[in-house]
Amino acid sequence: MTKRIDHNAATPQGMQALGSVYGYIMTSGLPKGLVDLVYLRVSQINGCAFCIDMHSRDLLKDGVSVEKLVLVPAWREAGALFDAREQAALAWAETVTQVAQTHVPDAAYEAAAAVFAARELADLTIAIGLMNTYNRMAISFRAVPQAASAV
Repeated sequence: MTKRIDHNAATPQGMQALGSVYGYIMTSGLPKGLVDLVYLRVSQINGCAFCIDMHSRDLLKDGVSVEKLVLVPAWREAGALFDAREQAALAWAETVTQVAQTHVPDAAYEAAAAVFAARELADLTIAIGLMNTYNRMAISFRAVPQAASAV
């Protein structure tokens, strides 16, 4: 895969603005591990190799087990490996990321709202939207994953 453009260099102010949103999410009170799981799941849905690689590395570095990491795409079948908040966050990430197909049904909202306070759910949705934007930038401009650049 050949990188098309360096979008960070092409639009430093735009990427800085996205970075400010990322900074907000990191200080929002949502647990970093939960946010990173959501970032990974959104990136898996969108097929963003760069982001899957980055968020997998982040989760491993922060102590998430390989067993849990590899089961993120099949979290529903992973039993108690994912706690109730993680399950709710992953379900919400899936339905919001696939909004064109799901239209985010009332049942999905009610399930997420049962686990997250209003601000948490709004912040989680910002995080999901942000990762969808980062995925679109990385995929569109062919950002090369660290794992692939080392080969």
